[in-house]
Amino acid sequence: MELKNDKKIIIIPTYNEKENIEKIIRKTFTVTDSDILVIDDGSPDGTANIVKTLMEEFPNKLFIEERTGKLGLGTAYIHGFKWTLARNYNYVFEMDADFSHNPEDVERLYTAILEENADAAVGSRYSHGVNVINWPMSRLLMSYYGSMYVRFILGIPVKDTTAGFICYSTKVLKTIDFSKIKHVGYGFQIEMKFNTYKLGFKIIEVPIIFKDRTLGTSKMSAGIFKEAIFGVIGLKWRSFCRNWKKERERHST
Repeated sequence: MELKNDKKIIIIPTYNEKENIEKIIRKTFTVTDSDILVIDDGSPDGTANIVKTLMEEFPNKLFIEERTGKLGLGTAYIHGFKWTLARNYNYVFEMDADFSHNPEDVERLYTAILEENADAAVGSRYSHGVNVINWPMSRLLMSYYGSMYVRFILGIPVKDTTAGFICYSTKVLKTIDFSKIKHVGYGFQIEMKFNTYKLGFKIIEVPIIFKDRTLGTSKMSAGIFKEAIFGVIGLKWRSFCRNWKKERERHST
């Protein structure tokens, strides 16, 4: 298959990732031609300064947007989506800074979209069994059965509903009304997939191996995950009041 000459960018949200950020940037640039946009929420450990130094080495390939304080994962990605849409990218990736997502899988997601004529590709931990390394059993069970619960309530054909390694075609991002996205934590990932599906776009899953971070501190907590899971009831209820067909027609023009 001949790949298109698409303009691609990877959004990496950061907060206190000084142990990982340079390594993930260098590794990513060796395995993909995608640009990188770091959204840093005022990391006190100097993460942003590391990125700005690297920008001199990777001009017009590496970018940073700095925000003040921890404003939430969802708002970081929405900030990044708006930034990329203003610069006419064709595909936008979400990826963590801690190597839990393998940069070598970026091109796999992109290629899968082209091969299957899809609009979004999810790097899935659960599409073919369970592919998670170094998680305690309690967290694994919470994530796996939480995704089953979300899939049952929302009816979306995605096995890894909370996955954070995703490639979106920008036609999806142009259509989603970000002002209606309510979740700012990990529930944001569920809400984005739900909106993508309800707006009529094709989502595929690409199996990946997820490896928990070895450096830095995880931002995940049981409270954050529970908020995401219980929030799906409200998400489902609000969806009854929306005309998804009209939203797609209005926002895609």
